[in-house]
Amino acid sequence: MFIVNLTYVKPLEEVEKHLKDHITFLNKYYASNNFICSGRKNPRDGGIILCSAKNKEEVNEIISEDPFHKNGVANYDVIEFQPTKYSEGFKEFVE
Repeated sequence: MFIVNLTYVKPLEEVEKHLKDHITFLNKYYASNNFICSGRKNPRDGGIILCSAKNKEEVNEIISEDPFHKNGVANYDVIEFQPTKYSEGFKEFVE
């Protein structure tokens, strides 16, 4: 399991230009069950994606498709963790 921490490196006006395509990207990986949840940080200086993937290389391949990445809008910090305690509803996401 991975936490993908996006930090915007461009003004929000530039982020907004790529938001529609970013949402399409998110939807693709929700459909493949790689993304579990995502959202904006508060204050709005980036976002968080909770991602299920085989390894960090797979996460990096996924990130490479993000329009925010392709257009240099955000930097990405990928944090791997092993869930050891979780609610019953989260169980399906843990391998």
